Amino acid sequence: MTEERTRLKRFSPANRLWHLGLVLVFMTLSVTGIAWMYYETAWGRGLASLFGGYGGTLEVHRIAGLVMMAGFAAHIVFMLTQIDWKGFPRSLIGPDTLVFQWVDVKGFFAHLGWIFGLREHPNFDRWSWWEKFDYWAVWWGLIIVGVTGLMLYDPVLTSQFMPGWLLNVALWVHRIEAVLAMGHIFTIHFIVAHWRPSAFPYNASMFDGSVDLEDARHEHPGWVARLEKEGRLDAALVAPPPVPLRILYFVVGYAIILLGVFLLVFAIANAALLTLF
Repeated sequence: MTEERTRLKRFSPANRLWHLGLVLVFMTLSVTGIAWMYYETAWGRGLASLFGGYGGTLEVHRIAGLVMMAGFAAHIVFMLTQIDWKGFPRSLIGPDTLVFQWVDVKGFFAHLGWIFGLREHPNFDRWSWWEKFDYWAVWWGLIIVGVTGLMLYDPVLTSQFMPGWLLNVALWVHRIEAVLAMGHIFTIHFIVAHWRPSAFPYNASMFDGSVDLEDARHEHPGWVARLEKEGRLDAALVAPPPVPLRILYFVVGYAIILLGVFLLVFAIANAALLTLF
């Protein structure tokens, strides 16, 4: 018996593959980066021991950084192939693009009003303002940590083209942006993506590529209404993934979430120890 199609397809296989790769590389960079920063503490040395000590940790961090930048470059090329160049630049404007538009500014204030109980839930289309923010935050974060990381990759070579004090600046900018990125992902992103009332206890949409139709009607009513009006809703509906896959998505997803929470909690707990060294 064919399972009823109750979910709305939201992410393509390419979207999901990019997200999975980003998650795996980001978590590798997070663990090795924190182990490097906290190496003076017993906790930091314990993390570094997983990679063979300080030298191994630094090497894995560098390799993961290069992989992330290569993936970022590949993503840019992929996105350029998705643009309708015949209709450019108007093709960048529309409900299916991730480009910020005036409707997102209005959506932000409408959403704020809804949060404080002053108005009804805003009529978001396919992407809400905060989903676009999350997407573009990766861009500026990768550019900052990428440029500074490349400067620090071979400091001897870098110092041949710029004064040494810029390496100190690059190190602190690299660390600050990395800490901000981890803080955002391990708190705001996890809470908004997985622990808001409509998604709790876990939102697997970036793993299985779909969302529950009724949830979509609530969170993205404009999108569902547009698909219905254009006669495309039925074709966009899919059946839920098999139970074994749902279990796998949940286990893998929560393992990543718990790792992020572990890093956040113990980094805060050990922060005071760094001032003693």
